[in-house]
Amino acid sequence: MERYRHYSDASRIVLPVVDVLLILGAFRLAGYITAGYWSFDGLYPALYAVFAMLWWILSGHYANIYRVDKLITYPEKLLYLVRTFLLHAVLLMAGAVLLDQYWVPARYLLSVYSLSMLAVVGGRFLLTFGYRQYVQYLSRPVSRYVIVGVGESGQSLYRFLTSHDPDGNEFAGFFADEPVPGGLRPLVRGNLADLKSYCQRSHVDEIYFSLPLDRRDLIEDLSGFADQHFLAFRIVPDFSGTVRKDVSVYFYDHLPILTIRHEPLGIRTNQLLKRLFDIGFSLTVILTVFPFILPILALIIKIDSPGPVFFKQMRPGKRNQLFPCYKLRTMRTDHGRTELQATKNDVRITRVGAYLRKYNLDELPQFFNVLLGHMSVVGPRPNMISQLEEYSKHISQYQLRHAVPPGITGYAQVNGYRGETREAGTMEKRVEYDLKYMENWSFGLDMKIIGQTVWNMVRGEKNAY
Repeated sequence: MERYRHYSDASRIVLPVVDVLLILGAFRLAGYITAGYWSFDGLYPALYAVFAMLWWILSGHYANIYRVDKLITYPEKLLYLVRTFLLHAVLLMAGAVLLDQYWVPARYLLSVYSLSMLAVVGGRFLLTFGYRQYVQYLSRPVSRYVIVGVGESGQSLYRFLTSHDPDGNEFAGFFADEPVPGGLRPLVRGNLADLKSYCQRSHVDEIYFSLPLDRRDLIEDLSGFADQHFLAFRIVPDFSGTVRKDVSVYFYDHLPILTIRHEPLGIRTNQLLKRLFDIGFSLTVILTVFPFILPILALIIKIDSPGPVFFKQMRPGKRNQLFPCYKLRTMRTDHGRTELQATKNDVRITRVGAYLRKYNLDELPQFFNVLLGHMSVVGPRPNMISQLEEYSKHISQYQLRHAVPPGITGYAQVNGYRGETREAGTMEKRVEYDLKYMENWSFGLDMKIIGQTVWNMVRGEKNAY
């Protein structure tokens, strides 16, 4: 999805042409630096044609680099340009290798990229600076606007436009009937009944409507008024005010889709990234750690108490689908209470089992569950079937934690919520952290949780029993 779509069509033609000419200059200068002459023949014109065409195509998919107003800051512009050049270099080199084409000298190619980047970035910054100076000192603001409503959507729009484009857009004031936060009261010009008269006696170009979308009659009234007085009427949807809940907006192409809950792991790309990491990480552990650690642990378990090395128990996974969850056995085999949660000083736990639990070593076999797709490395911990039945009755959001695969470690566990859950509110806090993880998932958060888990394993878990 493009971040901003209201840019000039002319800029989409003129600015790439300027880029291509600057890149041509970079090619000629690179030839002079590396070879000592200005001639431009042989393979180099063809390379320039491919180079320039690829840049034109890629830059067209990053429309923000063609903005020259303050909606794009200089650091953002630099980031977009550098990112595009890096992608350009990867694609160009990959194409050359796959097609087995003659490779130009590395020094020449490095000079071309360095000079092209300097020329394009410098040219873009110079054009941007010139445009902004013109807007600030020579021209009047592009638009003078008012905002209807002082809710979160209206405040967000105000903060964005005043911080990114104060010269191109002049804020005229808020209009609202609802209670106004103290810090915004000086910016309010009146209530909704005062809006039309204000627009008629003042030079206003745009009306931004930021109230809930259920105000249908008001929307139609203000839209008709704007048409009659040659004003632009724009709607900034206050979705949270409409459905009375926090919402997230996703885009399928340019079609907005509302969701009541933020679900990063509902996006297929994120699911694929997480699954690829799970496969790679679990395979690494199984192939490098297991051959050395598991035989030793298995021998110690067998010496310590009679019974099997591994323990298998059916646990509810994603969408409550049961799967066989594997662990190293840490309890005696004669207790007959497999659905009873372990407690502090539990007599069922063996001497070796206490250490395995303290350092999370009993969960090592669950990497096989990860490899098979039953679990993920990071996610809500899989509870027992009895816990699913119990907590679903009095924790309304408990089922939501099963919308994603369970994990060997989780956000709740690294924040201290692991082990026994008999104390009041303990499971509620665990569910709260599980839902926070699901709503704020990122690959970086997974890495942070894994790092914290390793550190906890080294120092030992005080609540692991």
